[in-house]
This record gives sequence, C-alpha cells and structure tokens, in this order.
Amino acid sequence: MSRNKTLTIRMPSGISGDMLLTGLARLANMDPPALSAMVEDIGVPALNDCVRIIPAQVNELSGWRAEVTLPQEHSHRTFDDIRRIIRASRLTPPAKALAEDAFHRLAVAEGVVHNQSPDQVTFHEVGALDSILDVCLSAALFDHLQIDHLRCSPLPVCDGTVQSAHGVLATPAPAVLLLLEGVPVYGIDSEGETVTPTAISLLKAMGAEFGLWPPMMVERVERAYGGRVLPNIPNGAIFALGQAYESPDNYRS
Repeated sequence: MSRNKTLTIRMPSGISGDMLLTGLARLANMDPPALSAMVEDIGVPALNDCVRIIPAQVNELSGWRAEVTLPQEHSHRTFDDIRRIIRASRLTPPAKALAEDAFHRLAVAEGVVHNQSPDQVTFHEVGALDSILDVCLSAALFDHLQIDHLRCSPLPVCDGTVQSAHGVLATPAPAVLLLLEGVPVYGIDSEGETVTPTAISLLKAMGAEFGLWPPMMVERVERAYGGRVLPNIPNGAIFALGQAYESPDNYRS
C-alpha cells in the first residue's frame, strides 16, 4: 500500500504542545466525549476531563485553542517515571512508542545540558501534568489520523527569556536549542519562547521534515492558536491534511 496521507503544519508564530494537540484534534473530528475518552486512556486520573478544544480569534481571524484545566502539582518526575506512565497507559502501541520517543529525545537533550545520563534527568516543567497531556494526547491523535508524511515549515526563533526551574534562561532554551540541530530556523522581530520543548521533541519523534509545502491535494485545514499572541507576527499554526502526489502537473486544471 502506498504511503500518501500527508500533513503539513505551517508555523509563522512558532509551535507549542497545546497547539499541536489542538490542530490534530480538529483534523480528527474529535467531539468532546471522544477526546475525553482518549485522555482517559493515558491513565492519569488528574488529567481526566481536563481539556476542551474551543473557538478562538486573533486579529478577527477564527481558529481553535485548547482550554486546559489542571490541578496544581509540585512533583518532579524522572524519565523513568514518565516512561512507566506511558507503558502502563491504554494508548495504542504506536502512540506509546511515539510518546516515549518524544520524552526520550527531551531527556537526552536535558542530559547533555546538565551533564547527566537520560535516565538521571529529572523533569520539572516538562514533567508536569500539562506536558504529559500534550505529548501523550498528541501522540494518540497522530496515530489515530494515520499520518504517513509530516512536512513542517522552518521554525521562527527570537531572542528573549523564559522562566524555568533553573532560573531565567535565554531563548531558545538550552534543551530546545539542542533539539533544533538539523532544523531550519529563521529570526522574527519578537521576544521570548516560540518553540517549546514538548513541541520540538514531538515533531522530531513524528519524523517531521522541514521545508516548503509538499505536493498534495488539500482535503482539510484548521488553524490552532496557543497562549501567546505575538504583535506584528502572523499568529496561529496552519494544519493542512490531504493526499500526496508526485507531480503538480497531475492536478493542474
């Protein structure tokens, strides 16, 4: 069987884990009960009924965003803790593998930053419930959609700072900077974090290629917003799903 189901994500204002799950949930036509059932499959009771995909507008342009309500927690988790959560979940085997791969990539990057082995890394922000939700739910939705090919736009980056458990860090954050190796980027006239650790680790685990729009017949489009609005920058990520084809000439009228 040919592999031709193609997803392209165009990200002029950057990408975060909640933007990924929003776009994927919309493409999958997930109604609230179906999305809640998928979250329950993660097997972490604190995540149950925590997320809704709701309409949003930026500069009068309609799209969608994730509304996430989670209890406060102060626990720090190691990569091994998160791996056990994933393996004990009711996610499909491909979704489990994708989620574990994403967290492993991040553990490797954090290990380099802090001179530790991946298994020694203790996640703080990334070990929080929202990151487990973003990674595991995005992995489940990506597997549900049965995407064969993911092509993303180059990623926008800018100077600035981000708060972390280790204090104020320059952006891109150290682990993100390592995960951006091999990824085309460009600077934008803004400030702060435009690419989150969960997002870049997920994109790499999903096998994303980066470049121009792929040759494809577009069948469905959605726009996902995150929590930040960048002034003077086109906001939101465009998700376009369709069928790949080899030559644009095949579809010219």
